[in-house]
Amino acid sequence: MKKLSVVISAFNGQNKIERALISARFADELIVIDNSSEDDSRKIAEKYTKNIISQKNDPQKIDLLKNIGIENAKKDWILILDQDEQITPELEKEIVTVINSDSKQNGYWIPRKNIIFGKILEHAGWYPDYQLRLFKNKKGKFSEKHVHQVLKVDGETGYLKGHLMHENYETIPQFISKLNVYAQSEADKLLDEGYLFSFADAISFPLKEFLSRFFMRQGYKDGFHGLMVSLLMSFYHFVVFANLWEKEKFKEENSKETFNMAKKGLIQVNKETKYWIRSAEIENNSNSSTKFLLRLARKLSK
Repeated sequence: MKKLSVVISAFNGQNKIERALISARFADELIVIDNSSEDDSRKIAEKYTKNIISQKNDPQKIDLLKNIGIENAKKDWILILDQDEQITPELEKEIVTVINSDSKQNGYWIPRKNIIFGKILEHAGWYPDYQLRLFKNKKGKFSEKHVHQVLKVDGETGYLKGHLMHENYETIPQFISKLNVYAQSEADKLLDEGYLFSFADAISFPLKEFLSRFFMRQGYKDGFHGLMVSLLMSFYHFVVFANLWEKEKFKEENSKETFNMAKKGLIQVNKETKYWIRSAEIENNSNSSTKFLLRLARKLSK
């Protein structure tokens, strides 16, 4: 029988970490990275494992701290779990099955259900929200360059069906607080990838994100939750651009060019808005003749 290590990164998670620890009790080894928690997180973790590694907290180096847990794991397979996540019973059974199978996969993507403001979101890009978390020991690690990097696994990867449950954002202040950390990291990532600064992105970044979340990825099907989360993600992209602007030393543009840029950007986004509104209307209309007319109108709006 192959054995499993579960690595949990913790920081001030006393209200959630116990649920994560309970869900991972089937593991053969449980490692907790305590990032200098100031609450009872460590005390709670000690009820479930003696394998606790203390580290200095650094929000910009979350994945580096997870790598410390990966390096200390001794079992055949490793599962990365956040303090606000739980392994469902279905996922537990599936993990035990796959790590003891003859599969050639070195890692597995796991679908995740996000509970945001008290509701599981099924659209707007929040589901299935696949996370690469399960992998053979010595075959995976985080790149350590930016916040929330995808785990890198050497070799083939597959997909599981069982879910992780993620107790995500509970309040607006919590969302804004994390947004600031992630936006700074995202700006750095874009620059590392060769992004060339453009004033037009001040409009296109946030508005296109809203269209993508609410219409293209059908956030409207999650009701007002879908609308608010799509708007908040739009604001996130605005803050990403604002960080890019700051890194350009608050570069200035003359008033005429600023006006023309804004005008051009809004005209383009207006066209895209009409297109995606009509796409949503087509999706939600059962009348075939009406669908034909809507498709025609959508085509003309391009």
